[in-house]
Amino acid sequence: MFPLPNMEEPAAKKKRSSALLPDWSQLPKELLEIITDNVNCFDIVHARSVCTSWRSTFPFPSCLLRSSYSLPTFDKLSLETNEEGSYILGKIPYFLFRVPALTAESPSEYFFGGIGRDESEELPCSIQCSVKVKIQGSDPTFMKMNDCQIFPLGHQYRMFGWELKDYRGVAFLPLYKEGRGGEFVVLLNYYYGKLMVLTSVEMKWKRFEKLSETLCSNVVTFRGRFYVSFLSRRTVVGIDPHSLEVTDLMPLPQSGLNFLVPSGDDELFLVEVMVPSGDFDFNRFTCNVSRLDEKAGKWVKVSDLGDRVLVIARLGNVSFSAKELPDGCGVSGNSIVFTNWPQDVTLFYKYGPYKGSAEELPDGYGVNGNIKTVWRTSRENSGVILNTFPVVALRVDR
Repeated sequence: MFPLPNMEEPAAKKKRSSALLPDWSQLPKELLEIITDNVNCFDIVHARSVCTSWRSTFPFPSCLLRSSYSLPTFDKLSLETNEEGSYILGKIPYFLFRVPALTAESPSEYFFGGIGRDESEELPCSIQCSVKVKIQGSDPTFMKMNDCQIFPLGHQYRMFGWELKDYRGVAFLPLYKEGRGGEFVVLLNYYYGKLMVLTSVEMKWKRFEKLSETLCSNVVTFRGRFYVSFLSRRTVVGIDPHSLEVTDLMPLPQSGLNFLVPSGDDELFLVEVMVPSGDFDFNRFTCNVSRLDEKAGKWVKVSDLGDRVLVIARLGNVSFSAKELPDGCGVSGNSIVFTNWPQDVTLFYKYGPYKGSAEELPDGYGVNGNIKTVWRTSRENSGVILNTFPVVALRVDR
């Protein structure tokens, strides 16, 4: 006799095979935590998009969540705190995305921006790991993250409910005191350099009186302190968040056009831009770069940033490592990229011999034999700014 053929219904066979698949929801919680702690947060977003079971098993990555604070408003002229209305201070996860080039000769595209969570929005792809990008002059589009190189750049704080022209940056620090949990201090760079301060105890905006006669250019946090650079006095100060006492950092910057760039909790850099007298040709600008020596309370000039790239952007300066970027992508370590110049000018700076007139250089630059070595514009690559707000989009030619 020949064996009878298997007459089992296809639906029953499918049901039996699906029952053999592992049920991720039954994994021990400790094992799931180990998995989520050792993979990229965007891999978790991919996993959550597979099915309902996986979505319920993997919690949304905490590093992608936005915490926020409701702060009072203030009158733009009198600077008095208003009783009605509120601003929202948001802590935004910040990332660099490198979009893979179509061909080896194609330019590379980079996006610097914050990530928010909106799972209610219907995405055009089955794998719900996309970033909504708005390029000036075009409609918002979703960009898939599947093949992008992604670099986490920490968090940045941003005030919402503002006219962009009045906003110059904000910094936030929590206060850790016994019996005083949850307190914080906010410094706001508002409208042509007015430095405002708010404490959670009073919840009132005040002009920072100790520095009221100076125009703020940049405010950041680094290792539990505020650091502020100014235009008029050409100085940089450190501010204790508990006492709001001010400490001057020496030596003073040589230029009023300066930018503070934290590199995580490792280093804080000061980038000064030197403009030749009467000449506003961006290609002739040079830079002075220093790092903070916390113990000595002073700036130390540097000529080597290692594999770091410092990015000077409109709504916040960032730093990232270029060691994972492929050769020929247009961006390399030990460089500075400016994306905040007018007319969408993009400049790359490298440290090397200056090819202009020595008389144009300010004092204090390094000397290599008889050749002045400076941070100068590099012609190794060129870039085009596609957008500056709400994300910075940059195309770099090879």
